[in-house]
Amino acid sequence: MSMEPALIILGRFQPFHNGHASMVNAAMSFLSVGDSDLPLRICIGSSEAEQSLDNPWTAEEREQMIRAWLDGRDVEIVQVPDLGDPPNYVRHAEKFHGPPGAIFTTDKPTSELYRAADWAVVYGNLTQRDDWQGWRIRATMQMLSTVMEEEAAIAALCVNMPEAVVRLIFENGWQRRLFHMGTGGEPVG
Repeated sequence: MSMEPALIILGRFQPFHNGHASMVNAAMSFLSVGDSDLPLRICIGSSEAEQSLDNPWTAEEREQMIRAWLDGRDVEIVQVPDLGDPPNYVRHAEKFHGPPGAIFTTDKPTSELYRAADWAVVYGNLTQRDDWQGWRIRATMQMLSTVMEEEAAIAALCVNMPEAVVRLIFENGWQRRLFHMGTGGEPVG
């Protein structure tokens, strides 16, 4: 597969939340005010990860979440499987997201890996990091998986997630799978 260089955003998006939305918006703003002609490419990492509490949604479901939030905006989305070998990760990932362009990230280790592989790095600012963390949102969703009043659960999740994404998850019943996931013991509820 031959791809043109792009400004990439790499994440697991488990689930796509307001922190991700903030980062994508910042990358779009960066592209609109700069003199770059790079397209934006969102890269779904851990695309083949086995389903678990850390990875409850498939790459296809995560792409649907991102597209629901994008609401018709034209952004390319690709899937990048894990390698488990950080020093060789970037060259592996390039097979899926294309050759060196630039990466927009808020993660220092990621920026260091890509910089070492001769990528330009655009370092974004974290926004509300204490609230907008995937593990925290998954834990909240797991607790809410037993709430029978769906609109109340949706309202609670919309504090940290785009409403379009939350509604997509509930319309498809994807939140219910979290009920049975955990590190042992009894299910939540």
